[in-house]
Amino acid sequence: MNAKRRLFDAHFHIIDPRFPLVANNGYLPPAFTTRDYLGRAEPLGVSGGAVVSGSFQAFDQDYLTDALSALGPSYVGVTQLPADRPDETILNLDRRGVRAVRFNLRRGGSEGLDTIERMARRVHDLAGWHVEIYADAANLEPHVAMLKTLPQVVVDHLGLSEAGQRVLLELAGHGAKVKATGFGRLDFDIASALKNIHAANPAALMFGTDMPSTRAPRPFEAGDIDLIAAAVGEDGLARALRDNAVALYRPQHAA
Repeated sequence: MNAKRRLFDAHFHIIDPRFPLVANNGYLPPAFTTRDYLGRAEPLGVSGGAVVSGSFQAFDQDYLTDALSALGPSYVGVTQLPADRPDETILNLDRRGVRAVRFNLRRGGSEGLDTIERMARRVHDLAGWHVEIYADAANLEPHVAMLKTLPQVVVDHLGLSEAGQRVLLELAGHGAKVKATGFGRLDFDIASALKNIHAANPAALMFGTDMPSTRAPRPFEAGDIDLIAAAVGEDGLARALRDNAVALYRPQHAA
């Protein structure tokens, strides 16, 4: 890996035991604080990123705003939020650096797909936010037409399955972003998936470490960055590793 690359980590988790955690199917993750994260991310060349709420954090906002305060203005947040929260809650979170709402359809802890259309339009109109979806992309097939009408959609972890790649490519070709993350969770040809997504839409791919890789069979490795580089080539690398995500998340300071 080229240590001089400037990276924006579009997907990682902070797990701070000072804040409440909710067991998900009996699972509670070990601590992974902002200090732990920076100790591993900065040597890679990461200078900004997106803290993503996990199923085990449910609708807690305190851990997230505390993490964003500690990490600084080159970092943003992706929260899970009940659909009935008032406008001022969304606007206040936006002022604190939150930029998106996550729908964790894989493990729960968030709102469900039945609220995504209304919520996506509301948060976009209020604060310019987008929605992020953690799901097997194959399960999104019945909803593709609706998802295409939303202001902006992001799909986590390359859509999770080989069966979902056709749906994922259709969404990417229509403007959806796709997180090049969680490779240790996947059991299909990652290099081919990256190449196909990049060919469908060079603005789609967004690198992320997925640290600390909770429940993943294999945690993030620095070599995952080289896999992205080989798939998109030097011409597309800056976009996949940084520029696509910075344009979407609008950090207060793009270091």
